[in-house]
Amino acid sequence: MKDFRAPDIRNVAVTGHSATGKTMLCEAMLLCAGKIGRLGCIEQGTTASDFHPDEKQHQISVHATVLASEWLGRELNLIDCPGTPDFISEPLSALRVADSAMIVVSGVNGVETGADEVWAAAGDYEIPRFLVVNLLDRERTRFDEILEEAKEHYGPKVFPLSVPVAEGPGFNSVLDVMRSEVITFATDGSGKYEEKPADGVLREKVNELHRQLIDLVAEAEDELLEKFLEEGTISEEDLRAHVHEAFQSGLLVPVFATSATANVGVTRVLDFIAKYGSSPVDRAKVAAHAADGANVQVSLDDGQTVAFVFKTMHESHVGNLSFFRVYSGDAVSGSELVNASRGESERIGQLYRVNGAAREPVPSLHAGDIGAVVKLRSTHSGNTLCAAVRPVTLPVVEFPAPNTRGALVAKSRADLNKLGEGLAALREEDPTFEYHHDSVIGQTIVSGQGELQLQVMVEELKRRFNVEVELEEPRVSYRTTILGHGESKYRHKKQTGGAGQFAEVWMRIESLPAESGVVFTQSLVGSNVDRVFVPSVEKGVNSACAAGPYGGFPVTDVKIDFYDGKQHPVDSKDIAFQIAGKAAFNEAFLMAKPKLLEPVMELRIKVPSDAVGGVLADLSSRRGRVMGMESEGRFEVVVAQVPQAELYQYSSQLRAITAGRGRHREKFERYEDVPRDLEPSIVAKYGRKAEEDE
Repeated sequence: MKDFRAPDIRNVAVTGHSATGKTMLCEAMLLCAGKIGRLGCIEQGTTASDFHPDEKQHQISVHATVLASEWLGRELNLIDCPGTPDFISEPLSALRVADSAMIVVSGVNGVETGADEVWAAAGDYEIPRFLVVNLLDRERTRFDEILEEAKEHYGPKVFPLSVPVAEGPGFNSVLDVMRSEVITFATDGSGKYEEKPADGVLREKVNELHRQLIDLVAEAEDELLEKFLEEGTISEEDLRAHVHEAFQSGLLVPVFATSATANVGVTRVLDFIAKYGSSPVDRAKVAAHAADGANVQVSLDDGQTVAFVFKTMHESHVGNLSFFRVYSGDAVSGSELVNASRGESERIGQLYRVNGAAREPVPSLHAGDIGAVVKLRSTHSGNTLCAAVRPVTLPVVEFPAPNTRGALVAKSRADLNKLGEGLAALREEDPTFEYHHDSVIGQTIVSGQGELQLQVMVEELKRRFNVEVELEEPRVSYRTTILGHGESKYRHKKQTGGAGQFAEVWMRIESLPAESGVVFTQSLVGSNVDRVFVPSVEKGVNSACAAGPYGGFPVTDVKIDFYDGKQHPVDSKDIAFQIAGKAAFNEAFLMAKPKLLEPVMELRIKVPSDAVGGVLADLSSRRGRVMGMESEGRFEVVVAQVPQAELYQYSSQLRAITAGRGRHREKFERYEDVPRDLEPSIVAKYGRKAEEDE
């Protein structure tokens, strides 16, 4: 590839709901551009972008893959993004560095929740968006209906620049609105085509669409609008000259009709990107923070290098591969840059222009371009690399909180010892993946956006780090408290022939309001117990609260008062009062009507209107309470509160209920009482697990 500069670079994030054909659309684009010789196949694992082992195994995109090609003298950096919500970090990171968003929609299913998510994210980054209605060679396609759905979702500026002539099986031609032509494509998948002027009914249709397009484009500039109002039309030259401005300002949201597998309509998408699409020049200035925290701007023509690392991948044969976009200056192999996010220096090694698994070495990458570099020492995703004379940091991506949890169980001690390294590497590659060891429940907890993401992580631990673990249901972090009052007078006495142990603790406990925690007090009077032993009793109580006398669950919302006791002049000591304090608390707690508390989560579930009934029925079966509903176009947002114990693998069940169209987010709300009829089985279950662990 030749050396491209910002005006001739097109960085496009290819996004949308799962199973809309994004990867095959990118494949068809690469074929048209001459980067590959024939269309690959997802089932056979031969596509340019889905080349990682986990993608071939699951036959879905897992990673955002950069695909560099050329079209009409422009460099195209397509970033093929997963549509499965488990891997939402990938499109969010890609949109962060893209100049426009291609949102691919199914010609059968129409606008789905995944399209809404990336539409909103692209809006947050203030980049223009266009739609591609794909799969139009399938049965039951409905382009016109989907076009109206898109207008309902995204506004009246949604407008078709190509329309299928005869969608469904055998689909091979589109009506090109810009050219007023019918484009008929070869049936061999090559993307070759013939053009002819539209006539008859198609001519009338394209003329009407052409007039509507002029109406939209005329709003892009005051002088053009004035000319349109005076003359009632604008010239073809003016129309074409201002499509770019209309697209940039959001006055035009183009829609294209395609079939990626048949390679129909794809060249029209490429033409639009190359001729009218966004370049880095359209966003020549981006917000940044100086070293002192001041708000500054980075410009394409600043001259000093500023680059943002949006993705990191570990590849066994080369090590860490960092993908980045240059926002100012040049990235040059062999140069020294500063990681302003971490305050460390980095030597830039070999630079690459990337096309899937293919790497083309290049000496430098210019402002606006996207590429990769290997073996950066301390740079991670979200870091900013820049010239030492101007240390700035660019805004990082905000990722959604995890909504799915699992517990990892190592198959051997050797696996356990290597587990931390593997988890750290996977966390670096996917910021929505989190892990920690929960000392309360004694498990390594992993969390993310869905069960598939966690399962892929388990497979990657085995494949890349030779760590074998099993993913199982995590234990619920129950708590215990009391309903009433309790009192105990406990004597600890031990004589073993040498120095003995003696302590007597008198204790009262009572319940406290929710979220009060554990409050320890002493109200000793007189000299029955030396005050030096109060910390010993408190230590014993804290130990008892952590282990929990009822089912082994931690104690909360309880007040403990150490009000009297007895001691021995020789045998009383710290350990004796710790033991007596712990035992006294346990006795008093079990006398005070203990009860179990469970964590309750708030869920926001976005689903199509026709799936609400199934979702509500499922929530009811999970002891859920619906708190309200909100409407968003064809979608409903159900707000509910559900016990965490009922949410294991919920994301998979939700997708099954909604045919893959449902999404949910969850966050901790509060602890509340477990129903009394469920308590015995929970206490018994966790008691058995505690014995097994010992």
